[in-house]
Amino acid sequence: TGVWAPDLRYYDGRFYLIYTDVKTGNGGFTFYDVRNYLVTAEDICGEWSEPVYLNGSGFDPSLFHDEDGRSWLINMQFDYRPWNVRFGGIVMQEYSKEEKRLIGEPKNIFVGTSRRVTEGPHIYKKDGYYYLFCAEGGTKYEHCETVLRSRTLEGPYELSPYFPLITSKPYPNNPLQKAGHASLAEGKNGKWYLAHLCGRPVGDERCCILGRETAIQEVVWEKGWPRLAGGVNAPAEYFEAPDETVLPEEMEGVLEGEDWRDDFDEKKWNLRFQSLRMPLGERASLTKRPGWLRLYGKESLESLYEQSFLAARQQHFYFQVDAKLEFSPVSYQQMAGLAYYYDTLSHYYLCVTRDEQQGRVITVMCKVLNQFTMPLGVGISIPDEGPVHLRLCGEKEKAWFAYSIDGEHYEKIDVTLDATVLSDDYYRKISTSRFTGAFVGICCQDIAGRGGYADFDYFQYRSKEVKK
Repeated sequence: TGVWAPDLRYYDGRFYLIYTDVKTGNGGFTFYDVRNYLVTAEDICGEWSEPVYLNGSGFDPSLFHDEDGRSWLINMQFDYRPWNVRFGGIVMQEYSKEEKRLIGEPKNIFVGTSRRVTEGPHIYKKDGYYYLFCAEGGTKYEHCETVLRSRTLEGPYELSPYFPLITSKPYPNNPLQKAGHASLAEGKNGKWYLAHLCGRPVGDERCCILGRETAIQEVVWEKGWPRLAGGVNAPAEYFEAPDETVLPEEMEGVLEGEDWRDDFDEKKWNLRFQSLRMPLGERASLTKRPGWLRLYGKESLESLYEQSFLAARQQHFYFQVDAKLEFSPVSYQQMAGLAYYYDTLSHYYLCVTRDEQQGRVITVMCKVLNQFTMPLGVGISIPDEGPVHLRLCGEKEKAWFAYSIDGEHYEKIDVTLDATVLSDDYYRKISTSRFTGAFVGICCQDIAGRGGYADFDYFQYRSKEVKK
């Protein structure tokens, strides 16, 4: 399925990054086939070590480095037996930095509360106590964060009197829903902060089209226990950052501001871009045509293997994406364009292709829970040569495509796209769990394998968010 819940720690001059590689498909499974790995580096920008395999007993691993120099792996434990709770509690086991492997026997230190689905463990030490943080309630609207503490690492752990630390469940009108799966950090100003997952629903069906998002809350300590500032457990919608963030040189400009554009003039494309499952490699080139990104056509947007697809997360409810494309398809089996994408089962695609009678055309492909339609049919005829400008606009639940030949006068395509389709919540209809939000990106297909390619001159993402 992919990588879940990475955990990053810094200890004794080295960064430790631990993560789960999930091999089980989504939905209808009995077992979780997972592999937990550890990589390390002296510099957070790399180079990183080769992965060290740790275990496969459950996901959401994290490392705790104790004051005595010993290190411990903590992860949830999965139980496939139907008479037991599937999420079987939190286990810990010692990790030997010298031998680069787990040693000793694992021990279950917390079986969970009645909220169940106990996962996402982290351990912190403060003022002589070990604090165990866990997510519970599942990742949907019952999500919450549980805190326990003990004088000894192995327990027994006592539950916080302020349980749960954070949750949205009692507050259906709170803009931040699904609050939970949190981690703790102390700021440079001496204050404490909680980073946690959440979702912001839209529409009558309360779909979170932006997927899982990260929020931050201030934490205070009361009678030796962490609490959200203000003495509540509901997440606050707004947070004032206490310190100016200093980014590594490689990240400068990536997180600053809401709008961004890549003209493909550099040796690397914008770090916001992601590819599916693996780097594009020879499927993409920034040198074949300087100033352009060339994508070599591969498999369809339904493929689990080789896609020539480069995309970035949708980060705002109101947004506009533009791209300029030059592409000369010779067959309807060659396509290139702009995709509004959730996964292989659900996506919208504004593409340039070729029809036997009409020549080069622009059309729309819609995939909703594996049901495929082409609302424009063959599509709209466009000149056989020259650039095409593509546009995607979104306003919460609704989105639409537009195109232009001259880059100035755009024609809106009369197909309203339901953006809620591209959400974790929509997948409840087929009882399948997903964890990503919507992506916007550029792609090229040549499903006949004839060597077709598309050139993109730029990609631009602009927020149209209404400020308060």
